[in-house]
Amino acid sequence: MSAPSYDLVLAARASSFASRSQDCNHGYGGSFLGTKFPTELMGVTTDRGHCPRRKDHEVFAVSSVPSRARTTSSEKKTLLKRWDSVENAYTNSSIGEKSSTAMDVLDFERGVCIPFRKYTPEGVRQKVLDEPAAFFSIISRGVEILWKLGYYWASLSYDCLIGKGEEMVPFRAEQLRNLLCDLGPSFIKAGQVLANRPDIIREDYMNELCILQDDVPAFPNKVAFEIIEDQLGAPLETIFSRISSGTVAAASLGQVYRATLRNSGKEVAIKVQRPGIEPIIYRDLFLFRTLASFLNGISLKKLGCNAELIVDEFGEKLLEELDYTLEARNIRDFVENFKNDPTVKIPEVYQELCGSRVLVMEWIDGIRCTNPQAIKDAGINVPAFITVGVSAALRQLLEFGLFHGDPHPGNIFAMRDGRIAYVDFGNVAELSQQNKQILIDAVVHAVNEDYVEMANDFTRLGFLSPGTDLTPIVPALEAIWQNSTVKSLSDFNFRSVTAKFNQLVYQYPIRIPERFSLVIRSLLTQEGICLTLQPDFKFLEVAYPYVAKRLLTDPDPALRERLIQVLFKDGLFQWKRLENLIVLAREQVEMMSPLQAKGKGRNITKSSENKAAKLDLTDTIKDGARVVLTDAGIRRQLLMAFTEDSRLHIEELLDIYRLIEGELDFGNLVIDIVQGIPAVTRELMLSWSESVLVDR
Repeated sequence: MSAPSYDLVLAARASSFASRSQDCNHGYGGSFLGTKFPTELMGVTTDRGHCPRRKDHEVFAVSSVPSRARTTSSEKKTLLKRWDSVENAYTNSSIGEKSSTAMDVLDFERGVCIPFRKYTPEGVRQKVLDEPAAFFSIISRGVEILWKLGYYWASLSYDCLIGKGEEMVPFRAEQLRNLLCDLGPSFIKAGQVLANRPDIIREDYMNELCILQDDVPAFPNKVAFEIIEDQLGAPLETIFSRISSGTVAAASLGQVYRATLRNSGKEVAIKVQRPGIEPIIYRDLFLFRTLASFLNGISLKKLGCNAELIVDEFGEKLLEELDYTLEARNIRDFVENFKNDPTVKIPEVYQELCGSRVLVMEWIDGIRCTNPQAIKDAGINVPAFITVGVSAALRQLLEFGLFHGDPHPGNIFAMRDGRIAYVDFGNVAELSQQNKQILIDAVVHAVNEDYVEMANDFTRLGFLSPGTDLTPIVPALEAIWQNSTVKSLSDFNFRSVTAKFNQLVYQYPIRIPERFSLVIRSLLTQEGICLTLQPDFKFLEVAYPYVAKRLLTDPDPALRERLIQVLFKDGLFQWKRLENLIVLAREQVEMMSPLQAKGKGRNITKSSENKAAKLDLTDTIKDGARVVLTDAGIRRQLLMAFTEDSRLHIEELLDIYRLIEGELDFGNLVIDIVQGIPAVTRELMLSWSESVLVDR
């Protein structure tokens, strides 16, 4: 087959799959790869998958491999085979089917297809088996793991046999933590993952594993400096005028030094990987997956998925952390995302000084968030700093879809000008456009107390297997949310809700996908930091204003649709809810505007502060007017809302008007609406002609 034929097949296959996915009853609607992005893919016109990281990534290469203008015929043939396997996963809709692999299922859940990746089970197997003396190395390591884990399992069984299972839990949990440390970096990382996986282990063991820290003995400076020179291709003294004699941090995968660049005098942090760690990681991943293949039956019954899939999720993240070129890319992406946000500091990365085992980035001279007194002594406004941190976290999660997966106190700093700074971008996770929209759907359904749809959201996000009986789960979700918000939303505590959800996860076949376990850990960790800085901190008091502002002002059509869902409940317009959204959104603007002005280095006067704190609803009102004119259903609902209870709701309209009258230039707004009449008229004519054609 010639190359153009492959082009046509790829285009047709992508188009066909995207159209079929719109009707998918598993909830991956819109497009398998995302939404509305017509462009060229390897020379053919089709849809580009949503990639929140970078605009120049091709849909079939959302990985460390750079996108290219052309793709060879053989590569297209490989892509078609890969596409076939993903379609099989979609068609069979069962993780246990032989026609779908665990990696295909991960692609399907995430909404992206990634044939070029750092981790594949086949790649790990080949790399391990190609090593010299691989057989003896695998056998000896396997025996060590089985012996130590087997002895631990026998101890647990003996506790249950003599009726002391619960009594011995604290001791056995501590014993497990020490055992994982003893087995090496792969198991330490696995323990950190398990500390956020209530779907796999019980809560008391999770709490013990949370103690696991990347604070391990450093390897010798001489070895570290040799690795740096080898990666940079030059002696240290030619690049750095000074380098610290000891490490400033040591972790399971690497350690960090502080240095000064010779050519510019700038302070930098040098991150260098532990020697010989990669073969150990690959070997352990091979053994993990081999063991997982024997546990698939138990995992399917308990979690609704193969154990191999869980290992693959873990392996992907671990191998990404091993490649420092990927971390350098993560930093560049974060810099790009926050380039217009003066409240967030992301360190500059020195690309020319980075390799797969060495990373050089700007030194962050900030105050650790574990030291609240030092933050106060530096004159930093703590409530303002917390607002900046929560807003930055929510932007990562709901706006960019690229978020810091390990924001523990050692990775977040308070800058002396009030900005928040992040370091260590090895553990970064992504959410597709579809995932972000479903998360916002879940927020909307929680606000509307629609727990059936909330349960469906969990299925669409991959927490539940398609076809799972939601009957017992819906009331459990309702109980969790209502019990958590029964007093007041201001009393909402994310940790308490998570603890209750963990109990639910342990009772039902719910699996937490790796990317969402990172989301949960990220939010929990940052809430913990906020509580350390301000004991009376309330998560929703800061988070809700951000969500309200996005719903009211973001021009994304999907968010406009969700705003309508929020404002209507059971066909009735929620006047009070609209008032609350406006008040909360204005609160977000008033909180952030002075901080953003300060971050830009401007002198803040009272008049400039008031001017900056405007809530711009112009586009929202224009869109609303267009929808009312073109959508008969919405128009009918608004008329019913305005005449509800056999009276005109003039008072409610006046209340809304009073809230926004100071925010708008009504003269310019009227002009904009009048200028938009031709476009609206055209839309009405097209809608009318379409309805006529359909009727015929």
